[in-house]
Order: sequence, then structure tokens, then C-alpha cells
Amino acid sequence: MAEQEKKRIKLPETDEGTVLFNVPFPTDLKDLKGMAPIIIKQPYHIDYIHSYGQDSPFFAGLANGKLLGTRCGPCKYTYGTPRLHCMYCGGECDWVELPKEAAVHTFTVCHYGSEEFLKETPFVLILVEWPGVDTLFLARLMGVDPAKPSLDWVGMKVRAQFKRLSKFKPTDIYFVPA
Repeated sequence: MAEQEKKRIKLPETDEGTVLFNVPFPTDLKDLKGMAPIIIKQPYHIDYIHSYGQDSPFFAGLANGKLLGTRCGPCKYTYGTPRLHCMYCGGECDWVELPKEAAVHTFTVCHYGSEEFLKETPFVLILVEWPGVDTLFLARLMGVDPAKPSLDWVGMKVRAQFKRLSKFKPTDIYFVPA
């Protein structure tokens, strides 16, 4: 037995992870119940894989300077914000390219925003409308002064523009006065 204790097998040790030295440990095991918890701060990183699923063509279109909507085959209802199936008849929708020229249906000036827009506040959000398209599309309006909103913006002709470097986000498209 004594010889086996002499042949101690050691696992290789590395400097990876958290290395603690001089961890307090009581001499009497009865004192372990009163021991303070060991707290370790360590960085955490995760790669999050997200699938756009049925919306993939929409984001591929944005990356290629095209704005895509969908149209129901059976009832011809056209969606500015795409959907796979019609909300009225349940029919399958087909992808269609929407015009880059549109009009402002309504707008709001946002003085607060999510982290994505925090540096840009205040900013203008619009609902975009096209003739022959039954729903509206939410986007940012650039090139106007959010400090001077005007009802003249309602009905104003606008033109779609796309970020040069796509991030595959809805913010890859924005509108400017036409």
C-alpha cells in the first residue's frame, strides 16, 4: 500500500480558467457550516445562432438593395411586411419586390429608443405606404429634422435606401425624402 501511495498520478495542470490560492479552510470540520461562499467572477461568452427561417428572403433582399413583401396567391392581398400565409384566407403567399418609391402614411418622433437607436435619439419612425399594397411598413425616416416635425410629412414621397454593409437587421433599410 505504501508503494502505491508513492506512485501518485498527476493530471496535467494549465493556467486556463480560475486559479485560486490560499482559499480559507477551517481546521475543525465543524466550522465548515459557517464558511463564507467562494465567489468567482469569470467572463462568459456564447455564440448565439439565430435562424431567420421563412423571413430569410426578406433579409437577403435587403442585403442586395431590394425590399420584398408578399402577396397571397388566392385573394391577392399584398403585405408590405412579409408573411408566409395570408391572414384572411390562409393561402400561401409569394414573394414580390416592392417599389423603392413610397409615401409616408404617418410618423412619430422618438425621443427614447432601444440600445440600437439610443445614440440616434431623437429619430423619426414612419409607416410607409404603397399603392396596391394592403399593409404598411415600419421604418426610419432620415434627412428630416426631428426637432421640427411637420404634418407636411404625411403623404410626403420617400425613397428607400439600404445600408452598404448589411447587418441582416430591419435597420438595414431606411427612407429619405424623394
